Amino acid sequence: MKFGPVALDDAEGAVTVHALSLPDLMVRKGTRLDAGLIERLRAAGHGEIIAVRAEPGDVWEDEAASRVAASVLGPHAVADAAFTGRVNIRAAVSGLLTVDRAGIDALNMVDEAVTLATLPAFRAVRAGEMIATVKIIPFAVPGNVLERIAALAGPLVRIAPYRLRKVALVSTLLPGLGEKVLAKTARTTAARLAPTGASLIGEQRVPHAPAAVAQAVRAAIGQGAELVLVFGASAIADRRDVIPAGIEAAGGMIEHFGMPVDPGNLLLLGRVGSVRVLGAPGCARSPKENGFDWVLRRLLAGLDVSRSDIMSMGVGGLLMEIPTRPQPREEEMAGSGSTGVVLLAAGRGTRMNGVNKMSALLDGEPLVRRAACSALAARTGPVVVVTGHEAEPVTAALEGLDVIVVHNPTFADGLSTSLKAGIAALPEDVASVVVMLGDMPKVGAELIEKLAAALDPEAGLLVAVPVREGKRGNPVALSRRLFPAILALSGDIGARQIIAENPDAVIEVAVEDEGAFTDIDTREELEALQIHTIAARADVDASAALDGMEAEDA
Repeated sequence: MKFGPVALDDAEGAVTVHALSLPDLMVRKGTRLDAGLIERLRAAGHGEIIAVRAEPGDVWEDEAASRVAASVLGPHAVADAAFTGRVNIRAAVSGLLTVDRAGIDALNMVDEAVTLATLPAFRAVRAGEMIATVKIIPFAVPGNVLERIAALAGPLVRIAPYRLRKVALVSTLLPGLGEKVLAKTARTTAARLAPTGASLIGEQRVPHAPAAVAQAVRAAIGQGAELVLVFGASAIADRRDVIPAGIEAAGGMIEHFGMPVDPGNLLLLGRVGSVRVLGAPGCARSPKENGFDWVLRRLLAGLDVSRSDIMSMGVGGLLMEIPTRPQPREEEMAGSGSTGVVLLAAGRGTRMNGVNKMSALLDGEPLVRRAACSALAARTGPVVVVTGHEAEPVTAALEGLDVIVVHNPTFADGLSTSLKAGIAALPEDVASVVVMLGDMPKVGAELIEKLAAALDPEAGLLVAVPVREGKRGNPVALSRRLFPAILALSGDIGARQIIAENPDAVIEVAVEDEGAFTDIDTREELEALQIHTIAARADVDASAALDGMEAEDA
């Protein structure tokens, strides 16, 4: 491939390297030059252009990407059409991504012009999800590079579809283990299995004793279970503990105990005949991802799991809480789908010159009360108002409203303290929150509802912000997945930092009215808004009177 300046007389068939702006035309990067376009370039004063031209044997980027993708596809992996030298590879079915690490490394070492990137090995994926991408770096690749790749490539990227469908649950009992814990364990396990197409065919609760465990395991296998999960009332502490002893008493064997994944260390892998039996660590009672998930998903996909497989999970085995992970989190699962509102009304409002801003009147009504009424009018959930500076008049302004008033005695330490106080006061069954500011009296119920509805945690959309002409306003909506991050804030910072740290999780909601951008900081601003409000009401009254006169005439 030749790269560099090309005289227009010799440019036909070449491809542009950079975008060009002509008086009546935008020539995009990667455009193939024909005679007509060359004449338009010449008329615009161009004598040459930076372009690339193929040499004998070269393969243009889209064809090259398609050929590389075709050479690496394994079972249940499909390739999209090529564009700009890229081919995305997707899962044709739900399952686990498996990759040939050595083969991919070898492919990427052939030539810097050709790259293949994948999701992590054994990642759980849904049908249609992108699992890998081929990218050709330059505009063309020598044909012999593709020949070398074809010689070494094979089915490097494949999906192992979920195969097991029937799973049995066994729970052992000891005094003090409540019914709520057992019920939650069953619900969490069923939810964990659901994305794989598997389900619980039965749940047994038995005494915490080897003989009882053995009998339950044999009964589950007799009922057709393809996998048995055993949750002990007490954590497995040794290969000779109750759960492993019960598996052996059922005629089975212990294949491995323990794993270098935290949480998940105390996992037990056993077998009774051809049926695998998993002794679950305590963390598996929670929907948060842990080492139990890593082994469970492989078994459900029909993949063998050996001691070596488990002990190789240490790198990356320290699991951290990441809000934007698509897996269900414990905080989200606790939510019923309702959206709470936190109304921040704790600030000092120093620019109001001695007047308490929150209780200042607009059209005869305190600012904080107007904001609270909008929150209550929205079809959402509970409304929490956080007070701080001069809490008494603010609380008095809310008299008679169905709101939860929370006083923040440390409001002077910064906005984060009030935000955290509001979040902590929300009921446990809320799945998200809209954070409002008490000095924004034109925010209406419709905007609150629109922001709440825009959240989609399953799609990774955890923050919703109103936007007009590229400018972001308030309030903002936040998924419960972000509550731990909010509660970790400190100082005079609020949701803005959460938004900045999770840019891919933000959805912008277009708005037309000015309510999301109107706040009151000074007396002058309050007076100006009062005048505007009176004038707007007068217009409405005049319009209504005119309509009435027209109706009488009719």
